[in-house]
Amino acid sequence: EVQLQASGGGLVQAGGSLRLSCAASGFTFGDYGIGWIRQAPGKDREEISCISNNDGTTYYADFVKDRFTISSDDAKNTVYPQMNNLKPEDTAVYSCVAGQCLLNGLGYSAFWGRGTLVTVSS
Repeated sequence: EVQLQASGGGLVQAGGSLRLSCAASGFTFGDYGIGWIRQAPGKDREEISCISNNDGTTYYADFVKDRFTISSDDAKNTVYPQMNNLKPEDTAVYSCVAGQCLLNGLGYSAFWGRGTLVTVSS
């Protein structure tokens, strides 16, 4: 059974940091990239970042560049976005996706996981 389990969300003050985790199982981790998508209430889904476990390609949306860093632990089949200098507009449900990570973002998406809520207070 394919599983993508996002965790690490919570309440943080503006300017603070959080590290999310996406633990993957049920598929060959090295064959896929892992991406992060977020959706705030009443807003469209946004692609944030991704990392290819095949060739190390990474992608960051302009609105998170210089604040978020994505990394992958192949031994744990887990991807971590480190989110720094969080802003109230970063408040959203963050979900991870397994698929193809390209220089300009996610290509196809094969598997989706349930999200974790991040709330940034002002």
